[in-house]
Amino acid sequence: MNEYERKKQARIERYRERAGQARAESSALSRQASDMLSAIPPGQPLLVDHYSYKSDKRYREKIGKKMDQSIAAGEKAEYYEQKARAAELNTAISSDDPEALQKLTDKLSRLKDTQSLMKKVNAYYRKHQTCRGCEGISPEQAAELDEGMANAHSWETAPYPPYLLSNLNQEIHRIEKRIEQLSHVKEGGFQGWEFDGGEVVANVEKNRLQVFFDSIPPEEVRTALKGHGFRWARSEGAWQRQLSQNAIYSARRIPAIRPTDGSDPLKVQPKKKSTPQR
Repeated sequence: MNEYERKKQARIERYRERAGQARAESSALSRQASDMLSAIPPGQPLLVDHYSYKSDKRYREKIGKKMDQSIAAGEKAEYYEQKARAAELNTAISSDDPEALQKLTDKLSRLKDTQSLMKKVNAYYRKHQTCRGCEGISPEQAAELDEGMANAHSWETAPYPPYLLSNLNQEIHRIEKRIEQLSHVKEGGFQGWEFDGGEVVANVEKNRLQVFFDSIPPEEVRTALKGHGFRWARSEGAWQRQLSQNAIYSARRIPAIRPTDGSDPLKVQPKKKSTPQR
């Protein structure tokens, strides 16, 4: 497990811990409200003309407030439980993962193998009108595909329809583009710069464009940073966003962090390599 994966697991555990705390708080408040309610005789109404009316009314309001707090804590618990489940089920490959390039490369290889197999099965079926005997699929898979074709529309001539292959092809191109972009970040040599009152650092290891100030920047500067996608990272002591050409472009539009020498940050960045035509 690498550092990114450890952080992800730690985030899941934090969500679970907060959910557990909120769930315990909800149960405690519910018990308190129930205990308070048990002190009121069943069906006892508020006696408007009785001397105890005001205190009784306040007492019942306290019970209602505790019930409301219990419900709110329960909803908070459910929120964090959903966050934990979502984080666990999220199998997307993040650009912040140091192994992202390898994972994307492996995924691309699997997608291409799947695409190749689907095309092979389609060609085999068109020739033999069955998938039995097609290399790369089991007899059970062949029987399932044949059954699907037996119930297919008349215009369907192969087990894997064109739209499925088209969607797969789009996903392959998307992964290829991400690999190209990540390779550009890792190998491109993005350059930072100094500005009056701090510096901008292209942190390739953390995949972040970071802005360090010598002192707390004015509110208008912080607002400008937020408006261009930068967020304060207390752990880094910097304002940062994911490292990319777009991040450089956004940073150059913030007057407070323009290079001291008046140069254009974009002009000192590496040029994007052109992708060979296929």
